[in-house]
Amino acid sequence: MDWLLVPFGVSFVERALWAGVLVSVICALAGTWVVLRGMAFLTDAMSHGMLPGVAIASVLGGDLLLGAALSAGAMAAGVSVLDRSRWLSRDTGIGLLFVGMLATGVIVVSHSKSFAVDLTGFLFGDVLAVTDGDLVRLAVALVVAVVVSVAAYRPLLALTFDPRKAHTLGMRPRLAGLLMTGLVTLAMVMCFQVVGTLLVFGLLIAPPAAATLWADRVPLVMAGAAAFGAASTVLGLLASWHWGTAAGASIAATSVALFFLSALLSALRDRGRALTTRTENVSKTEEPVA
Repeated sequence: MDWLLVPFGVSFVERALWAGVLVSVICALAGTWVVLRGMAFLTDAMSHGMLPGVAIASVLGGDLLLGAALSAGAMAAGVSVLDRSRWLSRDTGIGLLFVGMLATGVIVVSHSKSFAVDLTGFLFGDVLAVTDGDLVRLAVALVVAVVVSVAAYRPLLALTFDPRKAHTLGMRPRLAGLLMTGLVTLAMVMCFQVVGTLLVFGLLIAPPAAATLWADRVPLVMAGAAAFGAASTVLGLLASWHWGTAAGASIAATSVALFFLSALLSALRDRGRALTTRTENVSKTEEPVA
């Protein structure tokens, strides 16, 4: 059992484990709505939309997390404004903001001579460099995510499955949409520090998608997604330790692998149920008539 326990006896791997678990729960709370509402493209655009804020913060010597939060907030506000437009489709507006924010970030980066290493961390993350302060911030972010998820559960649920009924019931779907976008933004801002923006979908999309194959209620999907994310963290860190691979990429790749494994097992389950049902129907038709 040394291969399983020894890596987590090292302090920086232990911190990485706690960070991955905290991020997994945050991403489970936000990612469930992303999967159920089909918001993957928006999430992709917002994750890359953080680049200008991170680049400017790096050039000015500021806090990268604060820069990412401000940039993601600007992206979310832009999406909210364009979403009300009658002459521009939602996907078109998101695409324009995505290209504009990414281009702005690249322009800032091109004027910086020392941003190459920071850009690598932004894209791919550095989970093994997580500090105690980062863990505290992740814990605070988790508390905020839980409070929002519990307090706004009914409006978010109504918005996800029937926006018109949500409006009829007075649940203020526009406010619920802003809260959902804010929840996703919170998850992405906290997640990029661990696995980077290019790999953030490994924890935001794959675990909830895997959980939807086994659960039919939103709270159960969230719980399953958190479990899948935590398992991805443990297995990814073990793979990184024993095989010398990048930790963040290993976690994200493991989460995607677990999704495909879950999909395969789910397909086998459904096939078994269908075969059982067919056998029962055949048996009933072959019963002698009294």
